[in-house]
Amino acid sequence: MLLSVGLIVVPLLICGVCRWVTNVIRGRGSDQLHGVKASLLLIAHPDDECMFFAPTVLGLLRERMSLSVLCCSTGNYYNQGEIRKKELIESCAALGIAPSNVAVINHRDLPDDPRVRWDTRLLSAIVLNHIKEKNIDLVITFDDGGVSGHANHVSLHETIRSLHCAKKLPEGCSVLLLESVNLIRKYLSVLDLPISWLLPQDVLFVLPDRNYKQAKEAMACHQSQLLWFRHLYLLFSRYMIINSLTFLSCGNETDTKGKSR
Repeated sequence: MLLSVGLIVVPLLICGVCRWVTNVIRGRGSDQLHGVKASLLLIAHPDDECMFFAPTVLGLLRERMSLSVLCCSTGNYYNQGEIRKKELIESCAALGIAPSNVAVINHRDLPDDPRVRWDTRLLSAIVLNHIKEKNIDLVITFDDGGVSGHANHVSLHETIRSLHCAKKLPEGCSVLLLESVNLIRKYLSVLDLPISWLLPQDVLFVLPDRNYKQAKEAMACHQSQLLWFRHLYLLFSRYMIINSLTFLSCGNETDTKGKSR
């Protein structure tokens, strides 16, 4: 009964608040991204693009910025890799990213496994080659908390940080990190907006209601992953509506220690 009420009330609340909020804010700090010619969303698994980064993806595309996706595994933890690759293409298309701008890595040493930290040297070579090939000047990925603490997510952060701090990225290429928040904030949905607004960040993306529906449509493409708890995630996760991001600085690591993951 409570779940049924939630399925009706929560989306209405989200859409109503998002419609009001959008009159005030869409992409605070997005002016810092002016001049970006080609951006890259660096993710670990199919569905990361919409579960965690939908506000950023749709915010960048709304500003008519070029965006491509590099997914570093097929998401084959339950032997569904081929299915999930197809779902990723469909999801990206629903978000507005052409299939030609989506690349998926299938490497035996980069397994989809929450217990495995990926080889930074191997991943660095793959990521750097892709960045150079696509002439990328902005990389967007996870911070050191990986949002959920997933080892594969954290590996992406470690890889891009090592490249950035060793000055191996092309000149002028910057890195934006998605903020990991504590468990309570993670499931406040749009009610986290006042907190996100007041706390420091470089860029804050908030979805208007029509784009929130688009993000949900993208997630619906991942049918293999839509277990009951994912429906709750769609209702309550602030990452479906709000993305707060900071530019990576080698002298100032994003501090997620002590936060619930």
